[in-house]
Amino acid sequence: MRVGVLTGGGDCPGLNAVIRAVVRKGVQVYGQEFVGFRDGWRGPLEGDTIALDVQAVRGILPRGGTILGSSRTNPVKVEGGIERIKDNLAGLGVDALIAIGGEDTLGVAAELHRNGVQVVGVPKTIDNDLNATDYTFGFDTAVNIAVEAIDRLHTTAESHHRALICEVMGRHAGWIALHAGMAAGANVVLIPERPFDIDRVVEYVESRFKTRYAPIIVVSEGAHPVDGQMEVATGELDAFGHVRLGGIGQRLAEEIEKRTGKEARATVLGHIQRGGTPSAFDRVLATRFGLQAIDAVHDGDWGKMVALQGTDIVRVGLDEATKELKTVPAERYAEAEVFFG
Repeated sequence: MRVGVLTGGGDCPGLNAVIRAVVRKGVQVYGQEFVGFRDGWRGPLEGDTIALDVQAVRGILPRGGTILGSSRTNPVKVEGGIERIKDNLAGLGVDALIAIGGEDTLGVAAELHRNGVQVVGVPKTIDNDLNATDYTFGFDTAVNIAVEAIDRLHTTAESHHRALICEVMGRHAGWIALHAGMAAGANVVLIPERPFDIDRVVEYVESRFKTRYAPIIVVSEGAHPVDGQMEVATGELDAFGHVRLGGIGQRLAEEIEKRTGKEARATVLGHIQRGGTPSAFDRVLATRFGLQAIDAVHDGDWGKMVALQGTDIVRVGLDEATKELKTVPAERYAEAEVFFG
């Protein structure tokens, strides 16, 4: 059997660990052959491939990013895109496809499955917002990077008696902000799922200053106030129709400084969160996902995504995995609220 592998969407720590596990087990245990598609869905859409064998995956376990490259190409939006992919797979002798990605990449994989392509999905997103899996690889690394940054912000905030705002990734789901804020002792955590009251945020800031400690606010890029007037969006859309966000941290800093008379500064972590070496947890999780994905291919269990539930790797339908985002529930946010102010 000849198996194609691609990585789509934003790069993420642990992608190479998945590729390595898929190829190593596929070649050594099942005698399969592999081909890598370059730059997400653009690869199968244009027939752009690279050789993918055991030698190609040696030494890539600790490397961030993806040796296959990635993109946000959406073949569903390309006229005849699905048929072009099917024709290219047939022409290359590719019998099955492993798609490693988030909701958008796996949404395309689900559409291909409905059109007769033999496909298996692997969940990847630092936002941890894919349905039907407890965790996605990349999330742990992103949280650890954010925590280290916030730890450093604490000392400079207190030295200068400033309010410091740390903006982290999270368009529609605030998992990174929630975990990083709790782990790093933030005074306020603002997430997309819970529109915030700016008056209440200012109260928390002023309360913190009264203790002679400086406030630290962690905010998801997609967080917005109750009245919606502080959300920042460029108006531009990507290939999957997502509005480009950014700037809520700076807007918060300006508003807090204006209302409190205290200096406030914003730090935007941005792509730093998803670059570089994956954490040990993400290396292990990504490896386990890769091993189970190639098992699913061997079993002919198409249209499935491997997922972490408890400590077990299970298989769930791609449609179930992509039908809705996994957002922060109210009870989890309530845990963090205990420490606000």
